[in-house]
Amino acid sequence: MIVKKKLNFFKNKSLLITGGTGSFGKTFLSKIINSNLKEIIIFSRDEKKQEELRNKIENPKVKFIIGDVRSLDSLIDASKGVDFIFHAAALKQVPSCEFQPWEAYKTNIIGTENTINAAIKNRVKKLILLSTDKAVYPINAMGLTKAMGEKILQAKSRMTKENYTKLCITRYGNVMGSRGSVIPRFINLAKMNKPLPVTDLRMTRFMMSLGQSVDLVLHALIYGKNGDIFVQKSPACKIIDLAKAIHILLKKKENINIIGSRHGEKLNETLVSFEEMALTKETKNHFIIKNDSRSLDYNLYEDLGNKKRIKSTDYNSDSTNQLNIKEIISLLKSIKVDLN
Repeated sequence: MIVKKKLNFFKNKSLLITGGTGSFGKTFLSKIINSNLKEIIIFSRDEKKQEELRNKIENPKVKFIIGDVRSLDSLIDASKGVDFIFHAAALKQVPSCEFQPWEAYKTNIIGTENTINAAIKNRVKKLILLSTDKAVYPINAMGLTKAMGEKILQAKSRMTKENYTKLCITRYGNVMGSRGSVIPRFINLAKMNKPLPVTDLRMTRFMMSLGQSVDLVLHALIYGKNGDIFVQKSPACKIIDLAKAIHILLKKKENINIIGSRHGEKLNETLVSFEEMALTKETKNHFIIKNDSRSLDYNLYEDLGNKKRIKSTDYNSDSTNQLNIKEIISLLKSIKVDLN
């Protein structure tokens, strides 16, 4: 957890969260609302969710702005005088991005570039892009567009390294309990005594709480250098074991349907690729992927490589620490997943 002394980093600062009415934004507010931040700006396009959050928070330091990351002008207006930006706005569900990839392109690629350009124009101190393991070895539209968002940020960080704004990335696995993710879906199906669809008995996913996602963003904000990608070391589990754990927690008879792999779905997810390992600094709790800092000289790109030996493996959900059913139950209880 982020310790109190780190919160002094926010003293009299202004923060903008794009997509701020989502799971991350609401969790962040609950953790940081009593800090010495001067202002927190919630930027999103859903006025109903803004009204619900505004009525729940009722705090004068929290401001709400209706806008869309697809509009550069609205981002420029919203980020004037802002010190930090957390860019959480994205289309995140694999099926909707597969069915309408052009919409994923507009939000996840154009929206990311707009947010970065607005931050640079308004001399925001630091921007953190929230990304996903699906951006590594991407095979679906969601992962492809998030990967391009990462590439755009890293390219901008190289081109603007002498400028005021610092740009970083946090990369997540499965954020437990977040809107649209597998856990709330499984819980809802189990409560209705419907079968839980599991695509493959071998399928694994990283497990990370919403609170940990906030902590990782704060860690990147405080310690990140220009172009860094931060990955938290996380446990994983088999999806079949997650389904069994939810049935046990809800005191329901096990009801699981093996449906086979779906379009655009991987057996395992990767948070750090084999190739990125050559650029990665490892700490006790994190991997920090350093940006390729070579200049834009094309001759150097063609003729100058990285002689550091690449590690023999990537960091994926099959090779990390695997939780058993008992440990999954304990983890779900510890993060207080809503079972009602």
